[in-house]
Amino acid sequence: MRVLERAISLVCQVLLWVSTTVIFLILSANTVLRYVTGSSLQWANEVPELLFPWLVMAGVVLAAQHGAHITTSFLVEKLPAHVRTGLGMASWLTVAALYGTLAVATYRMLDIVHDEKSPILQVPGSVTYGCVLVGMVMLSLLAVLSAWRLWAEPKPVPSAEDVPQAHW
Repeated sequence: MRVLERAISLVCQVLLWVSTTVIFLILSANTVLRYVTGSSLQWANEVPELLFPWLVMAGVVLAAQHGAHITTSFLVEKLPAHVRTGLGMASWLTVAALYGTLAVATYRMLDIVHDEKSPILQVPGSVTYGCVLVGMVMLSLLAVLSAWRLWAEPKPVPSAEDVPQAHW
């Protein structure tokens, strides 16, 4: 399971670095050309537009993988450990199903958007929709792995607040 998580992380990190570097280089070169020669590369606006969704989706997947999102967990923390585990598994499996649904819907749209082409480079619209598909599949896999981890990892020994106390 850790191998899959590492692979997802590596793919997203490579996408982040490559897309950020290429976008920066193209925009910098185009800016220099504009100031030096008064003209610019015709395709220089299209490539960042094509790469930006990949950059964003890679960042979203990495943020989800590292738990870098807003959460309100104070109510869940008050629940007994076994209830937290069940609720966590149900939540992760629901998230996985929702991301899976979005992946299927995106896959079904690929044929429709494939006919749309970028004006200069003629790149099909399915390229940018493909990043959404890949991202949703990765997010769904990470959610399934989180549910698996909750189920498979050893449960902690109950604390004093998890054990009901007799009140006399």
